[in-house]
Order: sequence, then structure tokens, then C-alpha cells
Amino acid sequence: MSKYKIASVSYLNSKPFLYGLKNYPFKSEIKYSVDTPANISKQLLNGEVDLALIPVAVLTQMKEYYLLDGFCIGAIGPVQSVCLFAEQPIEKCHTILLDYQSRTSVILTKILTQKHWKIFPHFVSTQEGYEKTIKGETAGLVIGDRALELKNKFPFVYDLSAEWKKMTSLPFVFAAWISTNKIPEEISEELIKAFELGLNSMNKVIAEEQKNYSGIDVKDYLTNGIDFILDAEKIKSMNLFLEYLKEVEMIWPVELLN
Repeated sequence: MSKYKIASVSYLNSKPFLYGLKNYPFKSEIKYSVDTPANISKQLLNGEVDLALIPVAVLTQMKEYYLLDGFCIGAIGPVQSVCLFAEQPIEKCHTILLDYQSRTSVILTKILTQKHWKIFPHFVSTQEGYEKTIKGETAGLVIGDRALELKNKFPFVYDLSAEWKKMTSLPFVFAAWISTNKIPEEISEELIKAFELGLNSMNKVIAEEQKNYSGIDVKDYLTNGIDFILDAEKIKSMNLFLEYLKEVEMIWPVELLN
């Protein structure tokens, strides 16, 4: 049997899943790799991997897809790692710099500016290091570990998951485990057990990762910021997000992948 290839983001929020993949005694041949959200989305669409933890915005590019039941990168309230940072209130910001690493957060930013804050700023694509240019009337969307590091460095911080909940009363799903072909039952069963192992080993994950993130409260982030369970409310939220995505794309066309 050929190896079943899995790709995950390398962010702190995926560490419980990666712990499970690393420590579960698989009977099947599983090979996993890590990369940025945009890159692993391309790998899945190009058939280079079988299953990937991808941004939900990418689903609009797929003719057919399958969810691995039960797991996601989501948030019930503030997520802490997907934020708009600014020196002024968002209503006074004429420009928003968009993080180059994931498009779900970019789309979410555009949905919130139109439907929640009722503003129409100028959006700018970015490259590495753009965080240093967030100043004056220019706000910046920053995701992942870099956002956690900027948490206390700006007077105005808008947590996009919290803002989404204010607008919709729903949790938010940033990424889910997606395949382009139906996941073989034996693989699915083992992956579910592996991810359950990771989530049930949260204290070990926190202890391991805190050493690597000295400026971040890893326990608070992984237990209060991220919610890993894909339930009915989150699926409802995903569907609403994809509906809004279509509306926003008519106003602000954007490439979903880099």
C-alpha cells in the first residue's frame, strides 16, 4: 500500500494534531509534512498530498471535497492569532495590509469591513516583513504565531474571530481537514484516534511548546483561543462564511492562493 500523504500548517495552533501524528502507532503507512496554509492548499489541489489542514476559503476552488469529521482549527470567541493591528480605530484606517500566508483571514477581513464595520478601505497585498509598516492610518492583518507576538504592541487590536461572533453569534472555522477523494475508512479511523491522542495530550503539548514560545502563553492560547472540535455550529458558520465570500468577491476580487 502506498503512503497516505498528509499536510498540516506548522503554526502553534496545529501542534496538538502534529503531536498525535507523531505519537500514534499507525498500522497504515502515513507520511506527514508541514508548510504554510497557501502552500499546502496548492499541494492538495495539485494532488501532491491526500489530506490537508487547509483554509476554508479554498473550498470554493474545489469541485468536490471531503471533510474529516470532528476536527478543525476554530474559535468560539477571541482566537488571539488572527488580528487586525492598528495605531488608530479601524474606522479611521484608510489602508489595510493583508497577510500573505492565508486567504481565509483575508476574506474574513473583507467581510467584516463591509458588513460589520461598514468601511471600504484600500487593501494591499504584502510580503515578509510588512508588519513593520503598520502605522498611522495603515492597519495590518497578521495571522499565526506572528500575531501572538504582536499582541501587546499596538493600541488597537481587532480579533477577527471575536468580531465575527459579534456579527453572527457563531463560532468561526479557519481551517479544516480536507481531502479531494473520499478518505479510506481504515485511514479515517486511525487519523481520528491520532488526533484524539493529540488533544487528550494537551498538557504534554503545552509543556513541550512553551519552551519554544517564551513570549506567548501557550496554555491560554491552545485551551482558550483555539477550539479544535468541528461541530454543527461550526459547520453552519463555515457555510455562512462561504456565502459571504461570494458576495465580497464581487466587490473585491482576490486570489485565494498565493
